Amino acid sequence: MRIFLGLLACVSAAVSPALAQGPAIPVGTSLQPLIDNYLIQGFKGKAQFELHSPVPREIVLVTNEPWEGNSCNYFTVFQDGPLYRMYYKADEQVLKDEPPAHRTLACYAESTDGVHWTKPKLGLFEYEGSKDNNIIWDGEGAHDFSPFIDSNPACPPEARYKSVSHGKGGLTAFQSADGIHWGPLQDAPIITDGAFDSDNVAFWDTLTGEYRVYFRAFRDGLRDIKTAVSKDFVTWSEATWLEYPGAPKEQLYTNGVLPYFRAPQIYLGFPTRYIDRGWSASSLALPEPEHRTKRYETSAREGSALTDGLFMTSRDGRTFHRWTETFIKPGLRTAGNWVYGDNYQCWGVVTTKAVMEEAPDELSVYATEGYWTGDDSRLRRFTLRMDGFVSVHAPMTGGEIMTRPIVFEGRNLALNFSTSAAGTIRIEILDEAATPIEGFTLDDAPEIFGDNLNQVVTWKDGKDLLSLAGKPIRLRFVLNDADVYAFQFQP
Repeated sequence: MRIFLGLLACVSAAVSPALAQGPAIPVGTSLQPLIDNYLIQGFKGKAQFELHSPVPREIVLVTNEPWEGNSCNYFTVFQDGPLYRMYYKADEQVLKDEPPAHRTLACYAESTDGVHWTKPKLGLFEYEGSKDNNIIWDGEGAHDFSPFIDSNPACPPEARYKSVSHGKGGLTAFQSADGIHWGPLQDAPIITDGAFDSDNVAFWDTLTGEYRVYFRAFRDGLRDIKTAVSKDFVTWSEATWLEYPGAPKEQLYTNGVLPYFRAPQIYLGFPTRYIDRGWSASSLALPEPEHRTKRYETSAREGSALTDGLFMTSRDGRTFHRWTETFIKPGLRTAGNWVYGDNYQCWGVVTTKAVMEEAPDELSVYATEGYWTGDDSRLRRFTLRMDGFVSVHAPMTGGEIMTRPIVFEGRNLALNFSTSAAGTIRIEILDEAATPIEGFTLDDAPEIFGDNLNQVVTWKDGKDLLSLAGKPIRLRFVLNDADVYAFQFQP
């Protein structure tokens, strides 16, 4: 877990009498992850944002088929009813003086639980005389074939699944009725101003009623990300650069941007950081130095460059808070890590059964490893608690936050939170001027402790919040050795 200080420059250092001006923020009954400073007036004591790294779990896919290879990446994973679908680039890299690699292909896998995956024999494309394979696309566009389910109510059945990819002349678009049989949406590329040699992604934004696309371009010689929007997936707005206030200039290889399915007002991003620290004694001290040296002799940057997984969030899809600390580290392993091409996070966040018995469902994300270090590459699953990307945390010495004015619907307040056995959370409700409301003061708030994804908050007299619904209020959270991940007003 990492505590982030830089974002606090955007909010007051303490809960201050100088309260924010402006209209109250409507939150209705939607989930409100405490993932950024959008709802927060200020912090006091030791309360701060904390980034939580996902827990590494099992290898879910090994790319060991002859048509796959040792450098498979640009994975896409999403849930489609009871089925989990996976799409990825099948590719291989060769060292100097080795036989040439096979052509780039796009492959498909599926699962019923997000953990155990199969590679169905699709019978679509021939490889070395046989169609008994899981190749889903062969040809222009296989480089980063990145499908999504189009939830646009006006989407015709034959285009229920769409995809974007790096093709001839720019970013090309594909469509499918079933997620298996694909064809070009049109002959011409949909966007031409960019580099596109990465995992470019698109989706239908249910809140704004438009398609969004995120793709690779170069800004001042550095790998970076552009975005554009469209109403019909054919005609797109002029692309604009993403902005990352307060973050250093870094090379971003993939982007992984998507709306968080539990709180679609928040865009999550899982970019890959590309950094080349040169050839040094530290390089040779990393795992598999002999192979690293051969890679360096084949292509200098392939031997010395490194990649790891980052995390970022946005409220408008263009301006992102990007954490500079790593979300997924290369890890303490003796092989299959610490190389350029590892830790590419896939596009997709899905719900899976918990690893621990009797625990609630978790979030799963996936990332690559073993890139070009042997005959195959691998995809590993990682897990987080629900909404568990970032929390507001305070140690036992205590801290607190106050929200900006908000307007809610419903009669109850529920928390996604965690404390130690000795930790506590208390919540006070205040009016717009930050005056405690009778019956909901800190003295009226029993201590909350435990670990729960959706625990209803109570006050001493048992009153619900219906009398406060529709009125501007503030919430004050007082924490001791506790994390709050999200809150939600409920009927």
